[in-house]
Amino acid sequence: MTTTPQRATPEIFSSRNLFILAAIGSAVGLGNIWRFPYVAYTNGGGAFLIPYLVALLSAGIPLLFFDYAIGHRYRGSAPLALRRLGGRATEALGWWQVLVCFVIGIYYAAIVAWAGMYMIYSFNKAWGDDPGAFLFGSFLEAPDSPGIGFDFVPQVLIPMVLVWVVTIAVLALGVNKGVARANLIFMPLLVVMFLVLVLQSLFLPGAVDGLNTFFTPDWAALGNPGVWAAAYSQIFFSLSVGFGIMITYSSYLKKKTDLTGSGLVVGFANSSFELLAGIGVFAALGFMAASAGVGINEVAAGGLGLAFVAFPTIISEAPLGSLMGVLFFGSLVSAGLTSMISIIEVVIAGVRDKLDLTKPQATLVVGIPMALISITMLGSTTGVYFLDITDEFVNKLGILAGAFALVVAVGWVVRKVGVLQRHLDQHSSFPAGRLFTVVIGIVVPVILGYILITELVTKITEPYGGFPTWMLGTFGWGMAIAILLTGIGLSFLPWRRRVDLGFDEDHNEHNQRPEGVTR
Repeated sequence: MTTTPQRATPEIFSSRNLFILAAIGSAVGLGNIWRFPYVAYTNGGGAFLIPYLVALLSAGIPLLFFDYAIGHRYRGSAPLALRRLGGRATEALGWWQVLVCFVIGIYYAAIVAWAGMYMIYSFNKAWGDDPGAFLFGSFLEAPDSPGIGFDFVPQVLIPMVLVWVVTIAVLALGVNKGVARANLIFMPLLVVMFLVLVLQSLFLPGAVDGLNTFFTPDWAALGNPGVWAAAYSQIFFSLSVGFGIMITYSSYLKKKTDLTGSGLVVGFANSSFELLAGIGVFAALGFMAASAGVGINEVAAGGLGLAFVAFPTIISEAPLGSLMGVLFFGSLVSAGLTSMISIIEVVIAGVRDKLDLTKPQATLVVGIPMALISITMLGSTTGVYFLDITDEFVNKLGILAGAFALVVAVGWVVRKVGVLQRHLDQHSSFPAGRLFTVVIGIVVPVILGYILITELVTKITEPYGGFPTWMLGTFGWGMAIAILLTGIGLSFLPWRRRVDLGFDEDHNEHNQRPEGVTR
């Protein structure tokens, strides 16, 4: 008798609203605050909002629907749901997503820990007159030249331990008592803190100049394909699509749930927060530029430079700067924790389904090794270099390549986009329609393929960040290739628990079985 893997005792969000809050908590992360403002500014300012909106509607929201349909229909973690969808080949893509989350979670904890320490530092402005030197010197104790060193840095290691304790405790409590409750606390806290921060920033001297710089459109930029690629990249990375999170979360939904309506709420809530972040960040940068007597272009930054160098400078000079620091870094902690919880949940769900473990067991089996690796690698002097390289290669290339492979596999190899479209139509307030199959089958693969090829060409022709070749080969290319090969290997391991196929009795496919899974 042919059988399929069945997940362990299922967890279900007690309400659709809790799912939406958790999905928004995953989507609204560090990138919304420190990546979107700079990407928009460097890609046409106000004009960037046009390709951004087009990208949201033509790719971002359809990809959300795509992930929701897979998770909700096939009722499993990324590996289990994709095994049910198309067999061992697509299961390997699910493990690819799990492993990408594994690596991201290892370094994401460090950034949340840094933000927590900087929230404390905001009270006495511990970074002094040179926040850049403080970040890499006194705080991270990074060596002058990139290398491997395992001298632990207490001011980084201790908060990282706390971040991991909180994350593991939340996840061990399960979907409703842990994930949902954490988002009920951190998401309202994030919104309140960030709204107050934006209001404070708007009343700073020079804020209007910052907003003018942010919103003034450069219409000529719309003729640049790179600007459109940047818009699609921003939407893609900010919505938490393509690496298992939304597949996992949607598998916890009740059978009768409005999938497309939920996707629209999540998509537009995420983009609204990004716009709010742009307003707050550039109002503050306008003040920074006015105080220094320079142009906005000389102080605008993104990523770690914005969060841990530019903003400390603003905090040191602004009225009520300590309050601004607590609000800004507190927002990073809240956004980072909700996103980190969703990232680690992908790994836990995959391991739990494969090994037939209870939720607490799977949480400990995954969480403790991840925490030990994270603390060893990121709590030491090697941390910042490991973070920089793996974020660039695993986060960008790994997610892009995995998502591209998945939409191609589902659309053109196993040809299940029509099945997913019908599932969406059956479980939604409005139908996805045939347009969904066109977008997922043609538009999204073309866009992701273009962005992926561009990224690959850039990284091959221009070694990233001036790092030594051996470091790029180990933490960059080597890590990306290892994820691919390990994902394939994990798909050949047996499932610990196998029962009759029973997840889609109400559909015409219920007699079809994934190949290669037998009792």
